Amino acid sequence: MAGSEPPVPRIDTSKPHPARVYDWFLGGKDNYPVDEALGRHIMSIDNRAKHVARTNRWFMQRVTRWMAGQAGVRQYLDIGTGIPTEPNLHQIAQGVAPASRVVYTDNDPIVLKHAEALLRSTPEGVTDYIQADVREPGRILEQARKVLDFEQPIALSLVALLHFVGDEHRPYELVRQLVDALPSGSYLVLSQLTADFDPLAVQRGVDMYAAGGVTLVPRSLAEVGRFFEGLEPTEPGVVQLTRWHPELGVDEVSEGNEAASLYAGVARKP
Repeated sequence: MAGSEPPVPRIDTSKPHPARVYDWFLGGKDNYPVDEALGRHIMSIDNRAKHVARTNRWFMQRVTRWMAGQAGVRQYLDIGTGIPTEPNLHQIAQGVAPASRVVYTDNDPIVLKHAEALLRSTPEGVTDYIQADVREPGRILEQARKVLDFEQPIALSLVALLHFVGDEHRPYELVRQLVDALPSGSYLVLSQLTADFDPLAVQRGVDMYAAGGVTLVPRSLAEVGRFFEGLEPTEPGVVQLTRWHPELGVDEVSEGNEAASLYAGVARKP
């Protein structure tokens, strides 16, 4: 992994962080008591939370297989990476196309710490990491240009990220700024929390995250669709997350027919 950023900011363990709560849901060890406490509180209200986290992770893996295979994408910009949990995006992409180039971005110092140790590229490819917030699109793009060729297609991955961006931060404008910088033939990959399927359970989750100082914003099908305006949707469009090409799944475990409260979609920039 090429190091594009110097060691920065201390890790704040006084309040939960979405990346570390997500790590706890996935069975990881890179979280703190405050993160586990919020995770357990959420599980006490909705015992499906861990499975939902795994389901979202499986979506990332399926879509990366599709990008690297059918779509032929060889460059990836993954914002809101989270703490590395194998298999990571670059492992899947480079497993199909070893020369793939991947830039990860997250705003939590603990992610940088583990990225330095775990995000190892193939000799033919490149894996790099940027410490930045999605609300800094200009900074992300500036750093990403050092690794990615913006004359060739790039897959922009915003998986389980935008529901942590409140409307006051203009999420649609942030996504548009990122997409506008990408060349024709690039893709937007997105998953987003929704209250469309189970509004009461999702609202309880929103309230619990808020109590921990974390913004969580569920969005409707129409609101999620707005992120893809001006792009060419790929089949099957914006759908409940488990319905996005389930045939591409590897080692996924179903827990009944309950729908995870997330939408997912992929669209191509014309």
